[in-house]
Amino acid sequence: MAQALLANGRSSPRRHRYAGVQRIMGILLMVFSLSMLPPLAMDLFWAEETTTPFLSGLWMTLTTGALLWWPVRNERSELKVRDGFLITTLFWVVLGLFGAIPFFFAEEGWYSLTDAVFESVSGLTTTGSTTIADGVDELPHSLKYYRSQLHWLGGMGIVVLAVAVLPMLGVGGMGLYKAETPGPMKDAKLTPRITSTARALWLVYLVLTVACGLAYWWAGMDAFDALCHAFSTVGNGGFSTHDASLGYYNSFKIELVAMFFMLAGATNFALHYTAFNTRSLGSYFRDGEFRTLIALYLGLGILVCVPLVLQGPYDPLTAIRHGMFQVVGYGSTAGFATADPSHWPGYVPLLLVMCTFMMSSGGSTGGGVKVVRLMLFVRQALRELKLLVHPSAEVSIKLDGKVVPNDVVYAVGGFFSVYIGMTLVLTGLMLMTGMDGITAFSAVAASINNAGPGLGEVNAHVAAVSDFGKWVLTFAMLAGRLEVFTLLVLFTPAFWRR
Repeated sequence: MAQALLANGRSSPRRHRYAGVQRIMGILLMVFSLSMLPPLAMDLFWAEETTTPFLSGLWMTLTTGALLWWPVRNERSELKVRDGFLITTLFWVVLGLFGAIPFFFAEEGWYSLTDAVFESVSGLTTTGSTTIADGVDELPHSLKYYRSQLHWLGGMGIVVLAVAVLPMLGVGGMGLYKAETPGPMKDAKLTPRITSTARALWLVYLVLTVACGLAYWWAGMDAFDALCHAFSTVGNGGFSTHDASLGYYNSFKIELVAMFFMLAGATNFALHYTAFNTRSLGSYFRDGEFRTLIALYLGLGILVCVPLVLQGPYDPLTAIRHGMFQVVGYGSTAGFATADPSHWPGYVPLLLVMCTFMMSSGGSTGGGVKVVRLMLFVRQALRELKLLVHPSAEVSIKLDGKVVPNDVVYAVGGFFSVYIGMTLVLTGLMLMTGMDGITAFSAVAASINNAGPGLGEVNAHVAAVSDFGKWVLTFAMLAGRLEVFTLLVLFTPAFWRR
């Protein structure tokens, strides 16, 4: 009897652990169901009769969440980091599926479950790729808005938003925050309590979104387009209300607004918080990652613009205008476009694809490997070169005057290895669908970096990609949004051991 009781006692934590995960999944799904209400309001305002897709999404998401939550509603347990990884991954996968319901039931644009799920995951991961070859302009306002809203929710992370309210529901949120926060934020907690941190980040996010929307409206957009593009820009997503993206407007003022806020989205939000809190811009220029970020945009901008000026199809001013906009659009992984660079001269198209890997800060809404990791990777390579010449030397790596522990540096090296390896494997799978090498690589890069546009037939949309190829790219988008390890750790036996 005593042994049986001890055995039950040992198994109890595991049962409680997964009951807690189930409870949080139910709560988060019920919260997400509320995202169907604003599109419903849009439909009622414009009287376009698209209520069925959103009502279906609302009740199916809410009901599923309630069914998950009700049996374990009284379960109380503190989330661990391991639970955060599990919930974050599960939630992004489940969220992508339930977010696809309005697309699947809509009569316009998406004609299969594959296309609907791809569009939903692309929106939530802020990738911005679409399966619509032509016809975005004719979509109902509710669907246009919903696509952009997915970007906005996914930009800072729907899970971080949930962290701000989880303590009120009886669950701690630090495990979720660590798993979800995009990039290796140097200041993981801006305020003493994690809930205050999440709320501070969302306050900054909201202020930037409002400012972006007002700036677009001032630059000439109507109120609806300004709202949708503000969601897509600050979230670094890229969905537009027009097939031609921002090229539809042919407005230099709108392009300047977009470039400024795409860069703001690609900057560490901890810096935005500090600047807002201190009413000073000094924190930006004291940050080594931000200085490197700006240097990358200027340097790569020159490398792109010079061939366009000398060999491209534009006059010099137009070449600089298109060149710099594409550098910021690709680099920030927002994916807005004013031109198709697939046929630009020389190395320029491939260089733009490479921009998607390395030109967003840690703790930003952008994708890719993040500038801070690139800095550490380069400094580690330089340290190894020094050690070849002076094997006994003690060479430390510093960021902003602080020594970076070796385990962090080695972890960055491991991240690069896995990231590059996954990119190559997924590119091989895309080649199996019949794509040429450049198109396959650019499609995977655009997906795993959550950037959106690739080259060639995947520049504006992925309508021509096979269903198998779309599922491969969907996996790549999720892996990129979860920064690879958060997803892959679930496939290791050690994760599931007690």
